[in-house]
Amino acid sequence: MASSTPGLAQRLETYRPSKKALGWCCVLSVIATIVVGFSWGGWTTSDTALAMANKAADNARATLAAEICTAQFHRNPDAAAQLTALNKLDNWDRGDFIRKGGWANLPGLKEPVSGSADLCAQQLVAKL
Repeated sequence: MASSTPGLAQRLETYRPSKKALGWCCVLSVIATIVVGFSWGGWTTSDTALAMANKAADNARATLAAEICTAQFHRNPDAAAQLTALNKLDNWDRGDFIRKGGWANLPGLKEPVSGSADLCAQQLVAKL
């Protein structure tokens, strides 16, 4: 006994969507693409990308300054005694110790690069 209702394939073949339905499909597709792109696709706005680039530059600057700081620290004649004193301090006081000693100041700059003294202290204590 044959069924008189058409099957899914036949209904899809004869379906003709209206312009309104096509328009809504396009709008929803654009919204879905934007949501997926920003959520999981790794897209960012220009402000977010700029903030990420500035943070990376600041970290690179601090890392370079910390390397120079450790070299200046080790050139000090009493570096071993200073390193022992540094190791006895609490973590939050070590950056101040490095700043007060003048090792974090780069040649030509009056103030140390932000974050470099703390990073320098971490590197010095880690090499013990």
